[in-house]
Amino acid sequence: MSKHVPVAPAHFSEEQQRSFERACAHIDADELRRIVCDVVNIPSPVGGEAPLARYFAERFEADGIEATYQEFAPNRANALGRCKGDGTGPDLLLYAPIDMHVHGDASDGPWLNLEGRSDLVPRAVVDGDYVIGLGAENPKGHAACVAAAISALARAGIPLHGDVIAGLGAGGMPVSGTPAHPSEGHGIGCAYMLEHGTRPDFAAIAKPGGAVSYEEVGLSWFELTVHGAFSYSGIPRRTRNAVVDAATVITRLTAWFPEYTLRHTSGAVAPLGTVAAVAGGWPEKPAFLSDTCALYLDLRLSPRTTVAEAVSELEAALDAIRADNPGLTVTSKLLVAVPGTSTASDNWIITSSIAAWEATYRKPHVFRTGTSGATDADILRGHGVPTARVGTAALGPDAPFAGLFSMSVVSIDALVQLTTVLVAIAIDTCTRTRADVGLAERKESSPA
Repeated sequence: MSKHVPVAPAHFSEEQQRSFERACAHIDADELRRIVCDVVNIPSPVGGEAPLARYFAERFEADGIEATYQEFAPNRANALGRCKGDGTGPDLLLYAPIDMHVHGDASDGPWLNLEGRSDLVPRAVVDGDYVIGLGAENPKGHAACVAAAISALARAGIPLHGDVIAGLGAGGMPVSGTPAHPSEGHGIGCAYMLEHGTRPDFAAIAKPGGAVSYEEVGLSWFELTVHGAFSYSGIPRRTRNAVVDAATVITRLTAWFPEYTLRHTSGAVAPLGTVAAVAGGWPEKPAFLSDTCALYLDLRLSPRTTVAEAVSELEAALDAIRADNPGLTVTSKLLVAVPGTSTASDNWIITSSIAAWEATYRKPHVFRTGTSGATDADILRGHGVPTARVGTAALGPDAPFAGLFSMSVVSIDALVQLTTVLVAIAIDTCTRTRADVGLAERKESSPA
């Protein structure tokens, strides 16, 4: 039983207030706990999301919600549920991704230590108010809230003017395909959803943050190749050692990243940069030096920074490193670019989300600043859909695995509150006409 008592936004009409109360009566903490445990126990690594998408589609169908299992590649699928309105109101997409960037087993290799980390294993453990397990908070707990919110609306029989759509997308994690592992993320499922029959007027994406957000960074990924020469460690050094020169490049870039962040901090974002992967040489024969060493760089993008500008700034930083280190040779290649995006802070979906947030948490809303996280909100906004991001806040110091990077511990009471926020946004938006929210009326299609 949740200790949360739902409160409707103050501007709701009497009819909206009654609808909100009826829907909230169908938000159940025990059911949310069961859903979170179910979805944690269904592995959904990038490239293998189909079983979890099928689970959500079947849940929607069981609640009498128009359900779609949307397969777009082998073992890859989205799940959609739709509560239809009468066509006179705006359509709202409640969205969350469902994929994980790691498997939580030996296939992740030696770079992920699972010893003593039950939060990194796809097996749910209940600990009082918490559920622990791979992805329990992000993204699976948030996806559970989207599913619970549309189910509450359907079970309560809320009369709608616009459609409420639950979209649960594959491939939301920042993961690029390789020849050995061709599956990719970067919002591929979200983009497919938007390009194949789902085009809402507004969207609310459920992702962590603890507040409503109207913008977020994008990302640009680079491969830097540091050039040396094939050689043998048993002879005097007559050539450049690519691995040693790579260390110089990493050190200098690490000092440059804060300068980049400072230049591009504005609005809600403070874009970060990091070198997170290195590949060079032969681990099984360190007597031999490799011709090259590759570095993999993530440089985040403000909504006010173009990809071309980021490329230019990085190249200028590399020029400075070359100038200070005669003979060092490094080249760069852009691998991935997802621009940062923004929705006007006074757009309907932002103001409605803030009102829902304030009513639920019973305090004035304050926008988060200094953020550098990227989500499928960039895909939604990039397709022209005004989008608010809203999700659970960071857990306190007494939570399991506190102080560690973990997306895999979630408070059920926090999920009840987030589900309440999503229900309030849906009722506020989809029980109104299009004119009420500043949209033009839909044109009637005429026969050919």
